Amino acid sequence: MKVMTPERDEQRDAWLARLCADIYGREAGLSPLVTFTGTRQVLFAQEAARLWALVDDQGRPGALALLALDASGTGMTLWLHASPGGDRESQRRLIRELAQKAPLRVDAADRDDEEFFRRCGITRWFAAPGGRRIGLSRRHPARGVNELEPALEYDDEAILRRFKHDAHFFDQEKARFVERLAAFPG
Repeated sequence: MKVMTPERDEQRDAWLARLCADIYGREAGLSPLVTFTGTRQVLFAQEAARLWALVDDQGRPGALALLALDASGTGMTLWLHASPGGDRESQRRLIRELAQKAPLRVDAADRDDEEFFRRCGITRWFAAPGGRRIGLSRRHPARGVNELEPALEYDDEAILRRFKHDAHFFDQEKARFVERLAAFPG
């Protein structure tokens, strides 16, 4: 198993489509398509996000992670992560590797999330508003929550409006999502 980023746009889009499907499920309405489109059209186009995978000897991803740059460009936020086979150990190995090499930020939704990220090597933890917990890798330059920059993102509502008002664009993106999802190595 090795950690890699996709070599071609088609491979990247297949991995992204699968990550979106795994995160949101197959009955999630437009959420997977909005994330797929926004990530491709905005974050990848601006080189503000990078997709990583833990792959086997045949190049099949066992875990996927999408990292987004923060506004200052000095840190990265683990935005989405999943394992196509549901293998938490592959996710842990991938995130551990990323935490060792990148200025990584993670947001823990609950104690179980925090414990999982601790096992991934995230050692610095801070309380955030709303009872959330934020973890930083050793490479992250922030020394506290007040030094954290927000991750770069896209406007979900703008993408939904474009889908609504531009049927051709919606059909193109939907077809690309379905094609790329089918192209994910099985």
